Amino acid sequence: MTIAAIIYAAATTLPISMHLGLIAGAPWGRFTMGGRFSGRLPAVWRVLPLVQAALLIAMSCSVLQRANLLDLSLPSYAFPLTLILTFVTLIANSFSPSRPERRLWTPVTAAMALSAAAVAFP
Repeated sequence: MTIAAIIYAAATTLPISMHLGLIAGAPWGRFTMGGRFSGRLPAVWRVLPLVQAALLIAMSCSVLQRANLLDLSLPSYAFPLTLILTFVTLIANSFSPSRPERRLWTPVTAAMALSAAAVAFP
């Protein structure tokens, strides 16, 4: 369970880093939101990566807490919600209309989903 939680936390650093880059104006729009924007996200759309990065950090913390590696006194529903959101994200990335998004994020979110499941069902 410990290794799975660490894998989950490590895997989340990839999309968190990308979201921070998007906020800063990196031209990676084709890797997010179904490739709606091919380059830089418009300024108003950069709020979404900020929310997504914060959510991923919270999700990572909930997995680490579930594995008893961190104690933030998160509510009991935090981990089940994380598990559900992780699998929904995997499905969404798998069916993204953006081929670059599918190819980049499906393997990452699959690793996250498998590791979260390993934490859920040791």
